[in-house]
Amino acid sequence: MTTVVLMGPPGAGKGTHSDLLAEKLGVPVISTGDIFRAQVAAATELGRQAQDYLNAGEYVPDEVTNAMVRERLAADDCQPGFLLDGYPRTLDQAAVLDDLLTAQGRDLVAVVVLRVESEHLVRRLLRRAEIEHRSDDSEEVIRRRLQVYADQTVPLISLYGGRELLHEVDGNGNIDEVREQVLQVVGMLTPAE
Repeated sequence: MTTVVLMGPPGAGKGTHSDLLAEKLGVPVISTGDIFRAQVAAATELGRQAQDYLNAGEYVPDEVTNAMVRERLAADDCQPGFLLDGYPRTLDQAAVLDDLLTAQGRDLVAVVVLRVESEHLVRRLLRRAEIEHRSDDSEEVIRRRLQVYADQTVPLISLYGGRELLHEVDGNGNIDEVREQVLQVVGMLTPAE
């Protein structure tokens, strides 16, 4: 069972590279951002709660996010493993993930971190906002999201580095350059045939 976490600040390219990474590992991508956006689009109660936090550039509260992830990881398609994109984002969520994995008899095998310079991220996200018409990508919200990432998620890099699970990828290059680095990480995670 392959369980991998893909981390990086907003706009680092997690969505761009998660499908390739998951395909090569033979597991589904579990993206909290996609789940939140689907809930918002469906105008569910969770979606309405999440929208307020997303529009402000804040993280959706842990209890909501944890419940959603717990339910999703119990699905049949997650039996061979999964790639988590956007979870965990806090030390508390990491502790919940540890408990979930233990309860399922799984181990986290790797944490892949995409590193990108902040100003590069701002430019990327503003461009994405124009193309996708995303309300959560104004410059003010982008800068707030980057600060929240630095405050709440960056500590996970030390946590997982201490567990020798960390694989860092330079996400500043073009898509092909970053993809090549991601494929190198996949090669380290999968046994030779």
